[in-house]
Amino acid sequence: MSSSMEEVVETLPQHTCSWLKGKITMHKYQDFWTSKQLLVGGILAQQSFKAEPSDVLLCSAPKTGTTWLKSLAFAIVTREKYDESATPLLTKLVHECVPFLERQVEEIEGNRKNSSLPLVATHLPYASLPNSVAASNCKIVYIYRNIKDVIVSNYHFRREAMKLSMEDAPFEEAFEEFCQGISSYGPYWDHILGYWKASLETPERILFLKYEDLKRKPTSNVKRLAEFIGHPFSVNEEKAGVVDNIIKLCSFENLSNLEVNKTGKPEGGSLENRLYYRKAEDGDWKNYFTDEMKEKIDKLTDEKLGHTGLVLK
Repeated sequence: MSSSMEEVVETLPQHTCSWLKGKITMHKYQDFWTSKQLLVGGILAQQSFKAEPSDVLLCSAPKTGTTWLKSLAFAIVTREKYDESATPLLTKLVHECVPFLERQVEEIEGNRKNSSLPLVATHLPYASLPNSVAASNCKIVYIYRNIKDVIVSNYHFRREAMKLSMEDAPFEEAFEEFCQGISSYGPYWDHILGYWKASLETPERILFLKYEDLKRKPTSNVKRLAEFIGHPFSVNEEKAGVVDNIIKLCSFENLSNLEVNKTGKPEGGSLENRLYYRKAEDGDWKNYFTDEMKEKIDKLTDEKLGHTGLVLK
Protein backbone atom coordinates (compact mmCIF):
# COMPACT_ATOMS: atom_id res chain seq x y z
CA MET A 1 0.00 0.00 0.00
CA SER A 2 1.41 3.40 -0.93
CA SER A 3 1.89 5.86 1.91
CA SER A 4 -0.46 8.34 0.22
CA MET A 5 -3.18 5.68 -0.10
CA GLU A 6 -2.74 4.69 3.53
CA GLU A 7 -3.00 8.32 4.60
CA VAL A 8 -6.27 8.69 2.68
CA VAL A 9 -7.73 5.52 4.21
CA GLU A 10 -6.76 6.61 7.72
CA THR A 11 -8.78 9.83 7.33
CA LEU A 12 -11.99 7.88 6.64
CA PRO A 13 -14.64 7.08 9.28
CA GLN A 14 -13.67 3.96 11.26
CA HIS A 15 -15.51 1.38 13.31
CA THR A 16 -13.91 -1.28 15.50
CA CYS A 17 -16.13 -4.33 15.93
CA SER A 18 -16.54 -4.82 19.67
CA TRP A 19 -18.09 -8.28 19.33
CA LEU A 20 -14.90 -9.41 17.54
CA LYS A 21 -12.86 -8.21 20.50
CA GLY A 22 -11.38 -5.34 18.51
CA LYS A 23 -9.68 -7.67 16.03
CA ILE A 24 -11.31 -5.97 13.01
CA THR A 25 -11.58 -2.29 12.22
CA MET A 26 -13.63 -1.29 9.20
CA HIS A 27 -13.43 1.93 7.19
CA LYS A 28 -16.31 3.75 5.49
CA TYR A 29 -15.77 4.83 1.89
CA GLN A 30 -18.40 5.92 -0.63
CA ASP A 31 -21.10 5.00 1.91
CA PHE A 32 -20.02 1.39 2.45
CA TRP A 33 -17.90 -0.32 5.11
CA THR A 34 -15.02 -2.72 4.61
CA SER A 35 -11.56 -3.62 5.87
CA LYS A 36 -8.51 -1.49 5.04
CA GLN A 37 -6.99 -4.20 2.82
CA LEU A 38 -10.12 -4.72 0.74
CA LEU A 39 -10.78 -1.00 0.57
CA VAL A 40 -7.32 -0.32 -0.85
CA GLY A 41 -7.88 -3.14 -3.36
CA GLY A 42 -11.25 -1.66 -4.30
CA ILE A 43 -9.79 1.80 -4.85
CA LEU A 44 -6.99 0.35 -7.00
CA ALA A 45 -9.61 -1.52 -9.04
CA GLN A 46 -11.58 1.70 -9.52
CA GLN A 47 -8.45 3.39 -10.81
CA SER A 48 -7.07 0.66 -13.06
CA PHE A 49 -9.62 -2.02 -14.02
CA LYS A 50 -10.58 -1.86 -17.68
CA ALA A 51 -13.73 -3.92 -18.20
CA GLU A 52 -14.33 -5.42 -21.63
CA PRO A 53 -17.70 -6.13 -23.28
CA SER A 54 -17.08 -9.89 -22.98
CA ASP A 55 -16.57 -9.73 -19.20
CA VAL A 56 -19.13 -11.15 -16.80
CA LEU A 57 -19.09 -9.64 -13.31
CA LEU A 58 -20.40 -11.87 -10.54
CA CYS A 59 -21.53 -9.40 -7.89
CA SER A 60 -22.78 -9.97 -4.37
CA ALA A 61 -22.61 -8.81 -0.80
CA PRO A 62 -20.61 -11.26 1.36
CA LYS A 63 -22.34 -14.46 2.49
CA THR A 64 -25.24 -14.27 0.05
CA GLY A 65 -24.32 -17.21 -2.20
CA THR A 66 -21.07 -15.94 -3.72
CA THR A 67 -19.24 -19.28 -3.59
CA TRP A 68 -22.14 -21.13 -5.21
CA LEU A 69 -22.65 -18.54 -7.96
CA LYS A 70 -18.93 -18.56 -8.82
CA SER A 71 -18.90 -22.37 -8.95
CA LEU A 72 -21.92 -22.55 -11.25
CA ALA A 73 -20.69 -19.80 -13.56
CA PHE A 74 -17.21 -21.32 -13.79
CA ALA A 75 -18.62 -24.79 -14.54
CA ILE A 76 -20.96 -23.35 -17.19
CA VAL A 77 -18.29 -21.29 -18.98
CA THR A 78 -15.60 -24.01 -18.91
CA ARG A 79 -17.76 -27.06 -19.60
CA GLU A 80 -16.28 -27.63 -23.07
CA LYS A 81 -12.71 -27.09 -21.87
CA TYR A 82 -12.77 -29.49 -18.92
CA ASP A 83 -14.22 -32.93 -18.56
CA GLU A 84 -16.31 -32.98 -15.39
CA SER A 85 -13.80 -35.34 -13.77
CA ALA A 86 -10.94 -32.91 -14.49
CA THR A 87 -12.43 -29.51 -13.69
CA PRO A 88 -10.26 -27.33 -11.40
CA LEU A 89 -13.28 -27.10 -9.07
CA LEU A 90 -12.30 -30.56 -7.80
CA THR A 91 -8.79 -29.52 -6.76
CA LYS A 92 -8.95 -25.76 -6.10
CA LEU A 93 -11.06 -23.46 -4.01
CA VAL A 94 -13.46 -21.77 -6.41
CA HIS A 95 -12.19 -18.36 -5.30
CA GLU A 96 -8.88 -19.32 -6.91
CA CYS A 97 -10.67 -20.23 -10.14
CA VAL A 98 -12.63 -16.96 -10.43
CA PRO A 99 -10.53 -13.88 -9.56
CA PHE A 100 -11.72 -11.33 -7.02
CA LEU A 101 -11.52 -7.75 -8.25
CA GLU A 102 -10.52 -6.18 -4.92
CA ARG A 103 -7.63 -8.61 -4.44
CA GLN A 104 -6.44 -9.56 -7.91
CA VAL A 105 -6.89 -6.63 -10.29
CA GLU A 106 -3.34 -6.94 -11.65
CA GLU A 107 -3.77 -10.69 -12.12
CA ILE A 108 -7.06 -10.14 -13.95
CA GLU A 109 -5.44 -7.70 -16.37
CA GLY A 110 -2.54 -10.09 -16.90
CA ASN A 111 -4.88 -13.02 -17.57
CA ARG A 112 -6.42 -11.20 -20.52
CA LYS A 113 -3.38 -12.08 -22.62
CA ASN A 114 -3.56 -15.84 -22.14
CA SER A 115 -7.10 -16.67 -21.00
CA SER A 116 -10.54 -16.39 -22.48
CA LEU A 117 -12.25 -16.80 -19.09
CA PRO A 118 -14.44 -13.70 -18.76
CA LEU A 119 -15.50 -14.13 -15.12
CA VAL A 120 -14.63 -11.54 -12.46
CA ALA A 121 -16.12 -11.47 -8.94
CA THR A 122 -16.62 -8.47 -6.69
CA HIS A 123 -18.39 -7.40 -3.51
CA LEU A 124 -18.24 -3.70 -4.44
CA PRO A 125 -21.58 -1.84 -4.40
CA TYR A 126 -22.88 -0.87 -7.83
CA ALA A 127 -22.09 2.84 -7.36
CA SER A 128 -18.48 1.97 -6.50
CA LEU A 129 -17.74 -0.27 -9.48
CA PRO A 130 -14.98 0.97 -11.80
CA ASN A 131 -16.37 3.39 -14.41
CA SER A 132 -15.22 1.03 -17.15
CA VAL A 133 -17.90 -1.49 -16.12
CA ALA A 134 -20.82 0.70 -17.22
CA ALA A 135 -18.87 2.02 -20.21
CA SER A 136 -18.07 -1.49 -21.48
CA ASN A 137 -21.70 -2.67 -21.32
CA CYS A 138 -20.49 -5.98 -19.88
CA LYS A 139 -22.91 -8.36 -18.16
CA ILE A 140 -23.50 -8.38 -14.39
CA VAL A 141 -25.01 -11.23 -12.38
CA TYR A 142 -26.14 -10.26 -8.88
CA ILE A 143 -27.13 -12.76 -6.20
CA TYR A 144 -29.02 -11.82 -3.04
CA ARG A 145 -30.43 -13.68 -0.06
CA ASN A 146 -32.80 -13.52 2.92
CA ILE A 147 -31.33 -10.90 5.25
CA LYS A 148 -31.72 -13.00 8.41
CA ASP A 149 -29.64 -15.86 7.01
CA VAL A 150 -27.06 -13.36 5.72
CA ILE A 151 -26.67 -12.00 9.27
CA VAL A 152 -26.12 -15.49 10.71
CA SER A 153 -23.72 -16.55 7.96
CA ASN A 154 -21.73 -13.31 8.29
CA TYR A 155 -21.55 -13.81 12.04
CA HIS A 156 -20.12 -17.32 11.85
CA PHE A 157 -17.70 -16.55 9.02
CA ARG A 158 -16.16 -13.54 10.72
CA ARG A 159 -16.17 -15.15 14.18
CA GLU A 160 -14.42 -18.28 12.95
CA ALA A 161 -11.97 -16.27 10.85
CA MET A 162 -10.93 -14.51 14.07
CA LYS A 163 -10.87 -17.86 15.92
CA LEU A 164 -13.43 -16.75 18.51
CA SER A 165 -16.00 -18.95 20.23
CA MET A 166 -19.69 -18.07 20.26
CA GLU A 167 -19.34 -17.26 23.95
CA ASP A 168 -16.55 -14.78 23.22
CA ALA A 169 -18.35 -13.21 20.25
CA PRO A 170 -22.00 -12.53 21.20
CA PHE A 171 -24.47 -12.93 18.35
CA GLU A 172 -26.66 -10.18 19.82
CA GLU A 173 -23.89 -7.63 19.33
CA ALA A 174 -23.23 -8.77 15.76
CA PHE A 175 -26.95 -8.46 15.03
CA GLU A 176 -27.14 -4.91 16.38
CA GLU A 177 -24.10 -3.88 14.36
CA PHE A 178 -25.66 -5.28 11.17
CA CYS A 179 -28.90 -3.42 11.86
CA GLN A 180 -26.88 -0.21 12.12
CA GLY A 181 -25.66 -0.86 8.58
CA ILE A 182 -22.16 -1.79 9.72
CA SER A 183 -21.26 -4.96 7.87
CA SER A 184 -18.68 -5.85 5.25
CA TYR A 185 -19.64 -3.87 2.11
CA GLY A 186 -22.82 -2.82 3.93
CA PRO A 187 -25.37 -1.56 4.69
CA TYR A 188 -26.73 -4.71 3.03
CA TRP A 189 -30.00 -3.05 1.95
CA ASP A 190 -28.05 -0.28 0.17
CA HIS A 191 -25.99 -2.95 -1.62
CA ILE A 192 -29.15 -4.62 -2.91
CA LEU A 193 -30.81 -1.31 -3.81
CA GLY A 194 -27.89 -0.14 -5.93
CA TYR A 195 -27.95 -3.21 -8.15
CA TRP A 196 -31.76 -3.39 -8.15
CA LYS A 197 -32.12 0.19 -9.43
CA ALA A 198 -29.46 -0.45 -12.08
CA SER A 199 -31.27 -3.63 -13.18
CA LEU A 200 -34.47 -1.64 -13.74
CA GLU A 201 -32.58 0.82 -15.94
CA THR A 202 -30.66 -1.81 -17.93
CA PRO A 203 -32.35 -5.20 -17.46
CA GLU A 204 -30.49 -6.61 -20.46
CA ARG A 205 -27.19 -6.07 -18.61
CA ILE A 206 -28.01 -7.18 -15.06
CA LEU A 207 -29.44 -10.53 -14.00
CA PHE A 208 -30.89 -10.73 -10.48
CA LEU A 209 -30.73 -14.18 -8.88
CA LYS A 210 -32.21 -15.04 -5.50
CA TYR A 211 -30.31 -17.64 -3.48
CA GLU A 212 -33.49 -19.30 -2.24
CA ASP A 213 -34.93 -19.52 -5.78
CA LEU A 214 -31.70 -21.08 -7.00
CA LYS A 215 -32.03 -23.74 -4.32
CA ARG A 216 -35.72 -24.36 -4.99
CA LYS A 217 -35.55 -24.45 -8.79
CA PRO A 218 -31.91 -25.11 -9.72
CA THR A 219 -32.50 -26.37 -13.26
CA SER A 220 -34.47 -23.42 -14.61
CA ASN A 221 -32.23 -20.88 -12.84
CA VAL A 222 -28.97 -22.48 -13.99
CA LYS A 223 -30.28 -22.52 -17.57
CA ARG A 224 -31.28 -18.87 -17.16
CA LEU A 225 -27.80 -18.03 -15.85
CA ALA A 226 -26.07 -19.85 -18.72
CA GLU A 227 -28.15 -18.10 -21.36
CA PHE A 228 -27.63 -14.67 -19.79
CA ILE A 229 -23.83 -14.96 -19.68
CA GLY A 230 -23.70 -16.14 -23.29
CA HIS A 231 -23.15 -19.88 -22.78
CA PRO A 232 -26.63 -21.41 -23.25
CA PHE A 233 -27.14 -25.17 -23.12
CA SER A 234 -28.03 -26.89 -26.36
CA VAL A 235 -30.96 -29.30 -26.59
CA ASN A 236 -28.48 -32.16 -26.92
CA GLU A 237 -26.62 -31.03 -23.80
CA GLU A 238 -29.84 -30.95 -21.83
CA LYS A 239 -30.77 -34.44 -23.06
CA ALA A 240 -27.30 -35.67 -22.13
CA GLY A 241 -27.74 -34.43 -18.57
CA VAL A 242 -25.10 -31.66 -18.73
CA VAL A 243 -27.26 -29.23 -16.73
CA ASP A 244 -27.96 -31.81 -14.03
CA ASN A 245 -24.27 -32.73 -13.87
CA ILE A 246 -23.24 -29.09 -13.30
CA ILE A 247 -25.87 -28.69 -10.57
CA LYS A 248 -24.59 -31.85 -8.88
CA LEU A 249 -20.92 -30.85 -9.28
CA CYS A 250 -21.54 -27.42 -7.72
CA SER A 251 -23.84 -28.59 -4.94
CA PHE A 252 -22.91 -27.81 -1.35
CA GLU A 253 -22.97 -31.52 -0.56
CA ASN A 254 -20.36 -32.24 -3.24
CA LEU A 255 -18.05 -29.24 -2.92
CA SER A 256 -18.01 -29.13 0.89
CA ASN A 257 -16.87 -32.77 1.00
CA LEU A 258 -13.93 -32.34 -1.36
CA GLU A 259 -10.59 -32.62 0.42
CA VAL A 260 -9.41 -29.23 -0.85
CA ASN A 261 -12.45 -27.53 0.69
CA LYS A 262 -12.12 -29.35 4.01
CA THR A 263 -8.43 -28.88 4.75
CA GLY A 264 -6.80 -26.48 2.31
CA LYS A 265 -6.01 -22.78 2.18
CA PRO A 266 -5.91 -20.59 -0.92
CA GLU A 267 -2.44 -19.78 -2.21
CA GLY A 268 -1.15 -16.78 -0.28
CA GLY A 269 -4.33 -16.67 1.83
CA SER A 270 -4.79 -17.02 5.57
CA LEU A 271 -8.41 -18.24 5.81
CA GLU A 272 -9.12 -21.95 5.66
CA ASN A 273 -11.18 -23.10 2.68
CA ARG A 274 -13.69 -24.82 4.98
CA LEU A 275 -14.91 -21.43 6.19
CA TYR A 276 -16.61 -20.91 2.83
CA TYR A 277 -18.70 -24.07 3.32
CA ARG A 278 -20.69 -23.92 6.56
CA LYS A 279 -24.32 -25.04 6.13
CA ALA A 280 -25.93 -23.48 3.03
CA GLU A 281 -29.31 -23.84 4.75
CA ASP A 282 -32.41 -21.70 4.41
CA GLY A 283 -33.94 -20.66 7.70
CA ASP A 284 -30.92 -21.29 9.92
CA TRP A 285 -31.64 -17.86 11.41
CA LYS A 286 -34.49 -19.38 13.41
CA ASN A 287 -31.86 -21.00 15.65
CA TYR A 288 -30.44 -17.58 16.60
CA PHE A 289 -33.11 -14.88 16.45
CA THR A 290 -35.34 -13.89 19.35
CA ASP A 291 -38.85 -12.66 18.56
CA GLU A 292 -37.64 -9.11 19.18
CA MET A 293 -34.79 -9.53 16.69
CA LYS A 294 -37.13 -10.91 14.05
CA GLU A 295 -39.53 -8.01 14.54
CA LYS A 296 -36.71 -5.46 14.37
CA ILE A 297 -35.09 -6.77 11.19
CA ASP A 298 -38.46 -7.33 9.46
CA LYS A 299 -39.45 -3.72 10.15
CA LEU A 300 -36.09 -2.47 8.91
CA THR A 301 -36.36 -4.60 5.77
CA ASP A 302 -39.83 -3.24 5.02
CA GLU A 303 -38.63 0.33 5.49
CA LYS A 304 -35.56 -0.04 3.30
CA LEU A 305 -36.66 -2.54 0.64
CA GLY A 306 -40.43 -2.93 0.85
CA HIS A 307 -41.01 -0.81 -2.28
CA THR A 308 -38.79 -3.07 -4.43
CA GLY A 309 -41.02 -6.13 -4.40
CA LEU A 310 -37.97 -8.25 -3.55
CA VAL A 311 -38.82 -10.86 -0.92
CA LEU A 312 -36.05 -10.78 1.68
CA LYS A 313 -37.79 -11.95 4.85
